[in-house]
Amino acid sequence: MSEEPPGIPLADVLRAANELVSVGLIKDYALGGALAAIHYVEPIATYDADIFFIPATEDLTGGIPQIYEALRARGWKVEGDHLLLRNFPVQFLAAHGLTEEAVREAKPLNYKGVATKLFRPEHIIAIAASVGRLKDLARIEQVMEQAEIDKNLLETILKRHKLFLPKR
Repeated sequence: MSEEPPGIPLADVLRAANELVSVGLIKDYALGGALAAIHYVEPIATYDADIFFIPATEDLTGGIPQIYEALRARGWKVEGDHLLLRNFPVQFLAAHGLTEEAVREAKPLNYKGVATKLFRPEHIIAIAASVGRLKDLARIEQVMEQAEIDKNLLETILKRHKLFLPKR
């Protein structure tokens, strides 16, 4: 992610996620989804940012109402299950299982002066395999072809979560 895609206030999104950690609303987070994949492959179209977080609370809501309230107080708007920052949709998704592992093992990154974490390509592939939509299968193919993959790590992650890559 050397350059911010047009219309995406990514540095501000990451700054807000860091603030949620500093005030204790979430324990940790990492950028996942298509925006994370863009760091490793040629740019692809995406309509939102996916922030996977480890909840600070054990309740069923994962702290989502408090997160939404904190960001609304900072001028964000709510539209469905997305928060909007300057009309750009952001999803905060409570991590568990494979996505929690991806947050914990995320790659540290400095993006436009903002310290953040980004899913590793091996976790992007495994998560896409676990979801299995057509766009996820295309993402697997793209990341496998264009990113530098630690094949041993990928195999370990896939085995641990009982996942398989689609046949090529």
